[in-house]
Amino acid sequence: MEAISVQGYDEERRVIYWNKGSELLYGFSEAEALDQKLEDLIIPKYMRDGVIAAHSDWLTQGIEIPAAEMILCNKDGKDVNVFSSHVMFVNQHNQKQMYCIDINLAEVKQAKEQAVFKENMLKAVFEATPDLFFLMEEDGTIIDYHAGSSNKLYVSPEEFIGKKMDGLLPEKVDQEFQAHTSKVLDQGGVSSFEYELNMPTGLTYFEARISHLQSYRQVVVVVRDITEQHKSAEIIRQHAYFDALTLLPNRFLSLDRLSQMLNEAERNEEKTAVLFLDLDGFKKVNDSLGHEVGDKLLIEAANRLNLAVRKEDTVGRLGGDEFIVLLRALNDDHNAMDISENLLRVFREPFQIDGRELILTVSIGIAIYPENGNCASDLLRNADSAMYQAKALGRNTYSFFTEEMNVIMIRRFEIEEQMHGALERNEFEVYYQPQFNVRDGRLIGAEALLRWHNPTLGNVTPDEFIPIAEQTGLIVPIGKFVIEQALNFLKKWQTKHQQNYTIAVNLSPRQFRDQELISFIKKSLSNANISPDNLEFEITEGVLMIGKSYIDAALLELHKLGIKLSMDDFGTGYSSLSYLRQYAFDVLKVDRSFINGITVNKEDCDLVKATIAMAHSLGLLVVAEGVEMKEQLTLLDKLGCDFVQGYYFSRPIPAEELIEFSYV
Repeated sequence: MEAISVQGYDEERRVIYWNKGSELLYGFSEAEALDQKLEDLIIPKYMRDGVIAAHSDWLTQGIEIPAAEMILCNKDGKDVNVFSSHVMFVNQHNQKQMYCIDINLAEVKQAKEQAVFKENMLKAVFEATPDLFFLMEEDGTIIDYHAGSSNKLYVSPEEFIGKKMDGLLPEKVDQEFQAHTSKVLDQGGVSSFEYELNMPTGLTYFEARISHLQSYRQVVVVVRDITEQHKSAEIIRQHAYFDALTLLPNRFLSLDRLSQMLNEAERNEEKTAVLFLDLDGFKKVNDSLGHEVGDKLLIEAANRLNLAVRKEDTVGRLGGDEFIVLLRALNDDHNAMDISENLLRVFREPFQIDGRELILTVSIGIAIYPENGNCASDLLRNADSAMYQAKALGRNTYSFFTEEMNVIMIRRFEIEEQMHGALERNEFEVYYQPQFNVRDGRLIGAEALLRWHNPTLGNVTPDEFIPIAEQTGLIVPIGKFVIEQALNFLKKWQTKHQQNYTIAVNLSPRQFRDQELISFIKKSLSNANISPDNLEFEITEGVLMIGKSYIDAALLELHKLGIKLSMDDFGTGYSSLSYLRQYAFDVLKVDRSFINGITVNKEDCDLVKATIAMAHSLGLLVVAEGVEMKEQLTLLDKLGCDFVQGYYFSRPIPAEELIEFSYV
């Protein structure tokens, strides 16, 4: 069959596109046709005026040229009988272009002959295949069928011909058929699923493939018996992926699941833990009481492990008396500790094997993603090392991968424990670091910074407690406390000095998930009688990288309220520039790591200079953090920086000190 002819014409009906099909159908080469007018190429003289008028009407009035059968002419002047359809496009220069698609009707006869041949061929295929074929109306009424083997039919033809599929099959299978039929009716294509039926010959597995003949308003269902394939696949799968003794996932499947969990944890920015378990003293039991007792002990140990973990976790057997537990989606490392303690507890109950009471403990090594490794092999190796550390500690215990991690975890748990109730005990205080205008040295506002003094732990740095507050959700009430304190102080500060100061407050990722955030901010502004343009929220790139719609909505709402938005720690991430384009920021804060080196490092100086120029071109003000020397201030003034803060002027100070603060 010849290729379909496709031609393109500009507003003057001059050829701009002439494909190979057009060359074959009309005889003009692409070179001959390009830039020639439509009517001079393939339009018979008696039709030319009408074609020109119709094209003009489409261009000027939007009257489309209908698809139709017509007789055109080729290069030799001979008639060409075609079915022609047309479409109009507007290019990037706002110019209209018409494309014609012509099909040679001389090929229709040949196509009909091929259709008859295909029909006969399909009949032969039907007779040779064992598959079941059903033809249905769109409402599920069965109007025809073919069965190479009648014993594959669930009910006799007399019971289903002329009746709907509904009710002929078991409810669960019937629902599957209805769901997949609806899918192809709505979306087209082919939908397939597997199901099982209790046939006279036994449990039989089938695969159904459903497609929609839209032109005929009918549905075709092809059903194949896959019982043998199913059994073979199940046997292969069982041997390949599961331990023959305990029926737990084997080493191969366990590591595969771990890799999948790591991918999921990376996408969701979650933690995952690998627990490497070894049964204490198993070899002694196995050698003294025999392998049969040892095998029963392993089976019972596997059952206890399964019962001790969450549904979403995985217990696997690596071999011998070594097991692995994969903990999915941990909120924090405390979860790994809780589950490990639970595992130790379930092994304290004696095992009852063949009338014997056996005591068997377990040693557990813990490796956490991403701190202890980014891939399955590294995590497994590190968990194995931690398990040997647990053995060295006297067995019947657990150990994290490094001693340093154990120390960190203990410190973390202490902080988390003390943080609960810290607000109620008035242990938090908001400090303020003043901000100054670079040009005239005028005090223009301050950044609110949280400080925590705990009677047990002493002064806890924000770098320690803020991440823990974020992970536990305590950052939400703590964040509200900071906002209220900052706004109430701002009112007092403005009133005393009769100055239009601004307070900058940090917003963390977890706070954006609080559905009451915006309403709380509105209420707090109203209660403190503070204008929204005197409040600035600092947003880190980490917040924006989450990419959640609720963050976008919250930022838009804050912008509409007139609250200033500041991008904090600019330059430390990878996508800051794109976020400056995407969100309505007012202020850009250059991270202290770049300010530190501007007087001694040309690269840092050039980078800060370019950042300031770029920010100003976008209409943003620039704040430099971490200014500690007069030389830095002088250079920032020269580079055009707007505002500065840092130890050169003042450390973060309590509210009472800022009220009386003066910089000379």
